[in-house]
Amino acid sequence: MTKKIMITSKRILSIFTAIGAGLISQQIMAAAPVEFTYQDWQVICDNTRTCRLAGYQTEDNNNLPVSVLLIRRAGANAGVIGKVKLGGAKDSSSKALLQLGNRHRISLFINDKDLGETKAFSTASGDADLTSDQVTALLDAINKSSKIELVLRNTRWRLSDKGATAVMLKADEAQGRIGTSSAFINTIPVTKSNNTVLSPKPAPQLRLVTPNATLRANSNKKFSMKSSQLAALMQSTIKDVSSDCPNLSDTSPWRINRLNGTKMFVQHGCWLSAYNAGSGAWVMNDSPPYNPVLVTTNATDYDNGKISAVHKGRGLGDCLNQTYWIWTGTRFTKSYESSTGLCRLVEVGGAWRMPTYVTEVKVSR
Repeated sequence: MTKKIMITSKRILSIFTAIGAGLISQQIMAAAPVEFTYQDWQVICDNTRTCRLAGYQTEDNNNLPVSVLLIRRAGANAGVIGKVKLGGAKDSSSKALLQLGNRHRISLFINDKDLGETKAFSTASGDADLTSDQVTALLDAINKSSKIELVLRNTRWRLSDKGATAVMLKADEAQGRIGTSSAFINTIPVTKSNNTVLSPKPAPQLRLVTPNATLRANSNKKFSMKSSQLAALMQSTIKDVSSDCPNLSDTSPWRINRLNGTKMFVQHGCWLSAYNAGSGAWVMNDSPPYNPVLVTTNATDYDNGKISAVHKGRGLGDCLNQTYWIWTGTRFTKSYESSTGLCRLVEVGGAWRMPTYVTEVKVSR
């Protein structure tokens, strides 16, 4: 069971100031994804009301990067799952841990007290699960000034507690737990039943229609249009071409794939930055009226009915933002959106998957 935390009214006031406008209606807040970062901690809650809280080392301690992820679904009886990931380029870092396998495990120390080893390190996911007792102790520690270390052999990774209280309060707000016994933080005496905690929302269900399976008999008809004509046609679908797709009329090739007997998928490079790029992606009829519909100007890949947009948060590539769309037979629909957490050098490609939007996708062939 999650340990209750009592904190002073003065500290609560500072937390609410950091969050911004204070508590908004819980029903409204939970209806939409939540993203909030304060100091060394971040919380992201997706459209099902599952909240993920990630903490890191302080920014001045990048030689030994570390991150802990706490996951809690919505609902009165939801527990908290904890995971830890170690980073860094030293021999005693996670790279060495991958080679050691299960022969050595990470230990959690709080205020120099050994709270035992984590569960076995997973080479597949690159992290280790905390035990339930360790999760309970960690939730207590990050709500006050604490020395928190993850230890492997002779190396200690220091986890920051700065910002954790504000982030946990935001998670409680998003899931409707404030004033209940299941809240991370009890700012006032418990006055509400856990039955008032917001329930999980089901993920939308989508069906991926594989384009090759939807071709009709007339799909062999040829499609021909000049690049300049395509550029002029697509320009009308973009609100601000100079900002969103400045390369729309350049000489780079247009890429065209058939989706079914009447619909075409059209792509063209839109923009290029120091370490990211984005392409325009449209659906249009193969004959007049063409009626092009813009999906995104940030696409990075397309594969058989699936569009990807994956971009680095910075040149080092230690944090990413990702959005995916799938072809449902009539249009492309967003199926997933996430970030990988803060840019703290934990791992190339980002430490975690922290979605703001999830769906359940089934495939039609």
